Amino acid sequence: MILQCAYLRGTFTRLLSYGHLHQPVFGLLRPAIGNRGFSSLKSLRPIQKQIVGHLLSHKSAIGGNVRLRLTRFQGNTSNGTQKIETVKVKLHRKDVLRLVSLAKPEKLVLTVAMGCLIISSAITMSVPFALGKILDIIFDKKETNAETMKKLKDFSLILLCIFVLGGLTNYFRVFLFNSASLRIVRDLRSKVYKRMLLQETGWFDTKGTGELLNRLVNDTYMIGNSLSQNLSDGLRSAVMIIAGTSMMIYTSPSLALVSTCVVPCVAGMAIIYGRYVRNITRNLLDKFAIISKSVEERLGNVKTVKGFCKEYEESKSYDLLLADALSLGYKEVQARSIFFGLTGFSGNVIIISVLYYGGSLVISDALTIGALTSFILYAAYSAISINGLSNFYTELNKGVGAAQRVWEILDREYKIPLDTGIIPKFPPRGEVKFENVLFSFPSREESIILNNFNLTLLPGETTAVVGRSGSGKTTIATLLLRLYDPLQGIVLLDGVDLKELNPIWLRSHIGAVNQEPTLFSGTIRDNILYGLNPGTVITESAVEDAIRKAHVDEFVSQLPDGLNTLVGQRGMMLSGGQRQRVAIARALIKNPAILILDEATSALDSVSEELVQNAIEQVSKGRTVLTIAHRLSTIRNAAKIAVLENGSVVEQGSYEDLITNQNGTFRDLIRKQAFMVNS
Repeated sequence: MILQCAYLRGTFTRLLSYGHLHQPVFGLLRPAIGNRGFSSLKSLRPIQKQIVGHLLSHKSAIGGNVRLRLTRFQGNTSNGTQKIETVKVKLHRKDVLRLVSLAKPEKLVLTVAMGCLIISSAITMSVPFALGKILDIIFDKKETNAETMKKLKDFSLILLCIFVLGGLTNYFRVFLFNSASLRIVRDLRSKVYKRMLLQETGWFDTKGTGELLNRLVNDTYMIGNSLSQNLSDGLRSAVMIIAGTSMMIYTSPSLALVSTCVVPCVAGMAIIYGRYVRNITRNLLDKFAIISKSVEERLGNVKTVKGFCKEYEESKSYDLLLADALSLGYKEVQARSIFFGLTGFSGNVIIISVLYYGGSLVISDALTIGALTSFILYAAYSAISINGLSNFYTELNKGVGAAQRVWEILDREYKIPLDTGIIPKFPPRGEVKFENVLFSFPSREESIILNNFNLTLLPGETTAVVGRSGSGKTTIATLLLRLYDPLQGIVLLDGVDLKELNPIWLRSHIGAVNQEPTLFSGTIRDNILYGLNPGTVITESAVEDAIRKAHVDEFVSQLPDGLNTLVGQRGMMLSGGQRQRVAIARALIKNPAILILDEATSALDSVSEELVQNAIEQVSKGRTVLTIAHRLSTIRNAAKIAVLENGSVVEQGSYEDLITNQNGTFRDLIRKQAFMVNS
């Protein structure tokens, strides 16, 4: 089942993870759906009014215009398509006002730009009037040629000065609107990026990197464009329509009535077309987000693609994704063609009508040739401006479609806020307790990872966690870092629930080295110093100490640029072992009270492993160490070993205690996975 609600879309279980505002909605849905789904949307219809009522009661928080869509997929038909049964509820939304509110910081600049716009538009609209006057001067038989030439010269000089002013104001109009757009996009991208980074890890599990990049780059650009050049063109068109229509009425009211008879029809078509384009744009952006996600994954793992000879297959898959987006693009092109074809035809009908009726007025001396010429030019300007206003409305709807995707990020509440919680005055002692923990990842709620999990890490001791693949070993580290919260149970640090502690303070006292080390583009020094807590000042000797303990100095000394050597994207210019040692130095440099080693020596050769293991044993003294291990060398000296099976601790004790248990899980793991060299 899929539920869509303004800026929410996803499976029922996923949407349950959203903030308090929507919990009552899903609480209403749960009894109707149950654990296995529902057989018909009829079971949901009795509670629709309750859902809508709840959304209306939170209208200010939602921002208006909510579309509630309950969709059930009934499986595939014989031709592979899916039958969908849908219920829709629409509420009014003020998306445009919220979109325009992004320009508030640029209010002064945009006000000046609008002043320039009005002046430049007024000067532009003076051209037909001036041309009409010039024609009347030329065809005036009452004056001599000398008098006519003098009037023509004076009138032309005045017009030249006016047009110079128009050019200057037009320059400032374009410059101010577009410079404001750059700042609006910059500020919006900054807000969106910050909001992304502040989300909890579980949110990223449901979002692809390509999709997020698409929203951060493309959607924000589209929003900025709709508030700058598009807004400028739209306002200019509106001013010219008002001015042009006023001058048409001033010149000939009866002729103006004839020329504006089709305007309501064109306006109606523009509204319908704009709404259609908004929906198409939203769907297109969603499809491009999927494409970006797919490309990012494939190019980021190109070695795997090549290793399995999937170059041509991936190319074909990409073509299919493009074809799917192209089919949607064709719908927009078809609608655009129909709309502009009809508006163009309407404009031509107006011109013919004006020429026919206006010519009859000139013949009957009710209108001069100059006045008719001015009127025709005003009508042409107005027609062009109506077309521009239609484009403005279309682009504005595209901006609204893009903005809705951005609002989803800006409006989402953090599940693990970074600015709340207790900040103790002293570093932690390092006693960690997991009590009756139940956990599953937000993206796979039906798959329980930890179930009734209990484990205690004592201060200054090393605890090793072993188990089969998928038993939840690495998950323990993510819970300790509070990247996720358990569904049930608690995790305690020195007797305090992690949920009560400030996440930044907590993570600043934990150093982690993952099995697959992640480095960022930059130098080796940059990546090591990345481990420092915000605001920390460190001496060069402390940096060298961390480098020496992690044995980074052994390979750095052989590099021409030493610590200033660039590591490349994701550290790919270093070997796996070198990346691992840099990651260890990065963890050590913050001098953490708790150290998490997720198979930290997995990428090292036997010689380097022994050296690093000795270093880890030295820096582990006085610290709480959680080692997630597979190798004998990393667990033999642990004070306690915990064995995981199906998300629970089934055995724990010292190495000697566990290895002597002939029927124990630990001994079975050693025998099957070759944990030790000499059994």
